[in-house]
Amino acid sequence: MTTKQEDVVTENVDDSTNLEVPESGVEIQKPQYQEFEDSGDASAKHEITRFADIAVTVSAELGRASISIEKLLTLGKGSVLELDRLIDSPVELVAQGIPLANGEVVVVDNHFAIRILEVYPRNRRGETLKGEKLS
Repeated sequence: MTTKQEDVVTENVDDSTNLEVPESGVEIQKPQYQEFEDSGDASAKHEITRFADIAVTVSAELGRASISIEKLLTLGKGSVLELDRLIDSPVELVAQGIPLANGEVVVVDNHFAIRILEVYPRNRRGETLKGEKLS
């Protein structure tokens, strides 16, 4: 069955799918895929070593603050923004937006560093220190 609606023709390919075909006569077809076969090679699925040299950005999060845009626009030199984390709380190590560990701030050769206190188990990664899920 073919019906014309302005510059697009709708074809009923099967009972559940309507495909739009431009008036130019271009035919659109549903793709047909080969059946996926699992090779059963577990080592190939879990081989992570080939990604070992890929760099990721890791940052240490001191805390967060939620403020209005109006207040944000008033911030300037000398402004103080209070964060949600206490001074003796660990900072959170975040890689590519995912919390992975926490630790304490230390100084090494006049540079900030983090001494790891806890590496999060895989089932907890993606949560904040407070156990909140990241969206």
